[in-house]
Amino acid sequence: MIALARKTLLHEWRRFLPALLAVALSALLLLVQAALVQGIFGSAAVFVQTSGAQLWAGYPGTRSVDLGRAIPADTELVLRQDPGVRRVEPFRWIDADWRAGSGALSIYVSGIDTQDQALMFRALLNTAQRRLLREPESVIVDRADLDKLGVSVGGAARINGRRVRVVAALDGLRALGAPIVLASLDTAARLQPQEPRYSYYLADLHRPEEAARIQARLAPQAQALGFELWTREAFAQKSVQFWMLETGAGLAVIFLAVVVALVGALITSQTLMAAVAGSRNEYATLNALGVGRAALSRVVLEQAGWIGVGGLLLGALLSALALALARSHAVPVEIHAGISALCALSVLVIALVSGLAALRTLRHSDPASLLR
Repeated sequence: MIALARKTLLHEWRRFLPALLAVALSALLLLVQAALVQGIFGSAAVFVQTSGAQLWAGYPGTRSVDLGRAIPADTELVLRQDPGVRRVEPFRWIDADWRAGSGALSIYVSGIDTQDQALMFRALLNTAQRRLLREPESVIVDRADLDKLGVSVGGAARINGRRVRVVAALDGLRALGAPIVLASLDTAARLQPQEPRYSYYLADLHRPEEAARIQARLAPQAQALGFELWTREAFAQKSVQFWMLETGAGLAVIFLAVVVALVGALITSQTLMAAVAGSRNEYATLNALGVGRAALSRVVLEQAGWIGVGGLLLGALLSALALALARSHAVPVEIHAGISALCALSVLVIALVSGLAALRTLRHSDPASLLR
């Protein structure tokens, strides 16, 4: 029966092609949407994931990096006194107003340490770019945000009424919400002089694997002083979950993913049912020759399985091309092996469920229908 299923697919490929394309479309939509979800909402943690710190100290109950508030200056002292901490670095977060020409825009200013071995944005900034930030009133922006900000590298703008100069542009700095503008701690302090305290303190550890243990050890002091500690992984996950599950945008995307799966299953089942219905006389003939309904059902399910595998491979190829195109246009996309496997499993389940739905057409493949 397995050989019959394959031979039927090859011989009647035009009849089964719409079902194959429907599965490929489902795979394409699921994989691309998963990449967009991970890329867009994963960018909420770009501050954490691109830093070299294993511990973050911030305001108690902070649910996302962009919701940070000023914390006590004694936070730095508590971190430095722990023997497991090697380096402590402040990070200033400012909601600011950007003006270039006649336009105005809300932005996020990140005040960071500009030393060569600084922790913040270690994965993004090189030594030369940090050196540029040491110049007074100099800032760095994401390359994809230049048009939105209405400025080019070397151009000038005003942040909170103070003149700044864009000294460089880099990739990978975009996140959810407003554009991100990098500045030195000194420049950031001049942009918001009314708030002298920092939003976060980052800690680099002698033994990164002991991050959870040091966090637990410092928790009583943190609670007493009015700040909270998170490991890098926990704070990144916390930020992503906030944007994905606690905002309307995240819930809308999840709902859309469910709709995509349902529509894909519906289209695939209808096209596969049509393909099986087109072979009704052939199935009736096999039934008349003594092939039971159970064996015919296995043929249909085997065909659905092959269509699922073929559609998945085609969908994966189309998804790779779509994601490459998205990356070339600075669209935030990211795909992980676990999510890819889940999408692939979903596509195969859609194909098999469609095959089960197509079994209903076998009821009409009665040998008596050949005599009409």
